[in-house]
This record gives sequence, C-alpha cells and structure tokens, in this order.
Amino acid sequence: MEKVIATTAAQDLITQLQKQHGKLIFVHSEGCCDGTSPICMTEGDFYLGSRDEKIGEVMNVPYFMHTSNSSYWQHLQIVIDVQNGMGNSFSLESSNDMSFIIRSKIMENK
Repeated sequence: MEKVIATTAAQDLITQLQKQHGKLIFVHSEGCCDGTSPICMTEGDFYLGSRDEKIGEVMNVPYFMHTSNSSYWQHLQIVIDVQNGMGNSFSLESSNDMSFIIRSKIMENK
C-alpha cells in the first residue's frame, strides 16, 4: 500500500499544474490558518528543512512531511483530493480557485 495517493480529480489538477509550472513538490502543512493541507509548490520555490523528509510520491511529485508529524501519520495513508474554492493561498492550485485537501485511510499491514 502506497503511503501517498491521489484521487482522479486531484491527478487531473496535478497534471494541469505540471504543464503550467514544471516540476512540483507537495509539503504537508500543519499551518495555523488553513489547518492540515498539502501545499503544492514549484520545485525549488520552497525551502525544505533538515527535518522535512520525503514520505511518498504521487505522479512523480514528491511529498514531504516534517518528522515531528510522522508518528501521528505513520498508520495512515494520505489521499490527496481537491475541492472547489481557494483554501491555501500559498499553494499553486489556488490560482485556479481550487484547493488540495487531505483525506486518510488506515494503512493495511500485509
């Protein structure tokens, strides 16, 4: 079971953003204003700290999370989805009046 996946709607938006902006990254936000949300940035436009680690990848887009959050999310699969309306103004999809959101599933041990 992959750690990070995306719904079909999110995949369509990721493809559109890749065509517009090139290489992308997701950063798992724990922001005060927008809550937990995946922030989508152009690769190189976001400073990754020494404690940000890649926990997965979806559509060739790496997904980073700060190690302090790892224990909370360790048994959950992250499902990137999308909804209408601007949520996180720092994320690329906001210019399309869309917002990436996180859904989660319990990871199955196999």
